[in-house]
Amino acid sequence: MLVTSIADLGAYIRQERREQRLTQSELAGLSGVGLTFISQLENGKVTAEVGKVLNVLSVLGSDLIVERRR
Repeated sequence: MLVTSIADLGAYIRQERREQRLTQSELAGLSGVGLTFISQLENGKVTAEVGKVLNVLSVLGSDLIVERRR
C-alpha cells in the first residue's frame, strides 16, 4: 500500500487491526500506548509520535519501508 499521508497510514492500521480481530483497546495494550493514541492514529492525527507508530506497526506484524520516489 502506498502511504502518502498520516490518514493513509491510519486507515492501513485500522484495516490491519480489524483483520486481526483486535479492538483498539487490545492493540493499545499490546503496543504499550494509550487507547486515545490508537484512536487518533486511526483517524489521521498529524502529530502522532513516530516511535509509537512504529510500535503499533510492529505489533501488527507490519514494516515501514521508505524509498525514494522515481
